[in-house]
Amino acid sequence: MWNRRQLLSSAALLGGASLLKTRAASADAIPTTPSTPHFDLPPNKGPFPYVPVETPNGVTLPWKMEKGVKVFHLVAEQVDREFAPGMIVKCWGYNGISPGPTIEAVEGDRVRFLVTNTLPERTSVHWHGLFLPNGMDGVAGLNQPHIEPGETFVYEYTLKQNGTFMYHPHSDEMVQMALGMMGMFIIHPRVPENPRIDRDFAIMLHEWFIAPGTARPNPAVMTDFNIFTFNSRAWPGTAPLVARTGQRVRVRIGNLSMDSHPIHLHGYRFLCVGTDGGKIVGQGQWPETTVNVPVGSTRDIEWVADVPGDWAFHCHKSHHTMNPMGHEMPVLIGAKQGDAEARVREVLPNYMAMGSAGMGGMMDMGRPKNTLPMMTGEGPFGPIEMGGMFTVFKVRDGITSYGDPGWYKHPPGTVAYKLT
Repeated sequence: MWNRRQLLSSAALLGGASLLKTRAASADAIPTTPSTPHFDLPPNKGPFPYVPVETPNGVTLPWKMEKGVKVFHLVAEQVDREFAPGMIVKCWGYNGISPGPTIEAVEGDRVRFLVTNTLPERTSVHWHGLFLPNGMDGVAGLNQPHIEPGETFVYEYTLKQNGTFMYHPHSDEMVQMALGMMGMFIIHPRVPENPRIDRDFAIMLHEWFIAPGTARPNPAVMTDFNIFTFNSRAWPGTAPLVARTGQRVRVRIGNLSMDSHPIHLHGYRFLCVGTDGGKIVGQGQWPETTVNVPVGSTRDIEWVADVPGDWAFHCHKSHHTMNPMGHEMPVLIGAKQGDAEARVREVLPNYMAMGSAGMGGMMDMGRPKNTLPMMTGEGPFGPIEMGGMFTVFKVRDGITSYGDPGWYKHPPGTVAYKLT
């Protein structure tokens, strides 16, 4: 019969080691360098009748004009995607990146997509939310033949609407979407918007299960995901959203994952102005600080960046702002672990017991190769105990570049302080 001390020691061992036990769960080789996006078309030529969308940590798909038709080329392929420094994931995507490049066009455009399949299995492309001829809808077997490996298919249609949409496969979509095959499709209105948008961002939400120490997402997982991303990047790998004080900002958010995501912005309230069904007009728009983005949907939010600072922007499901952790750990909050950690380290030198007073101090415990810390990232005042779907909206006076301006310098007397 074990006594209480032995039980607590065993629980600590299970809690600390659960992160490590799946290291050998995959035979996939872990890549050492991410692939570089490649294109066979020159960059788009401006000027545009719209403010081009910025895809943080992503790219926009080039096009060329041929006899009045905008021609795009998508290559479905296997890609290595860096989620954050120290973690590279073997995904599937388009044109060397996951999610695929953001497509931008204008309402009324005639567009042609050449889709080449270099995957080891067949695929297709569905244009999520678009009005188009039935034979261009992209459901393989229903609307078209599958695109077999090595084949190129042509999709061509006229854009009859404007708004925020998405594209993804409708061929073995459980595997292909779970591995990252998706992208944003932005259709700008033919008549310029009023008021004008100054900063326009596109973010694709996604969630993955990647066993610690491996590189291949598991497409069979239905609910127990352990990595959550903005544009296939997890904090601290997510790029900030940068704006100049006084600018009108729009963020377009797409969700093709298995869960809804309540996306929260600190320091502001915004208006919900659009869905994948189109623009919400007049009194139909509503103010929020958190917008829930359901599965298979998009949401557009807008506000004026009138308060300088570094403002958190994140999913408000608490486990979605963490990186990989074992989900089978016993609860040790309040447990008296005694010398259990020291005793286990005699066998596992890098062992760290799960905290009995919370996990805030466990920023970068020893972990398998190619796995991120559960919570990580340094801010101007110390560790930022976040991960996953988290980034920072940075507002600055008078900036002339949208590069990362660094941490905000607070005016005297505007920072919370310790009472002495």
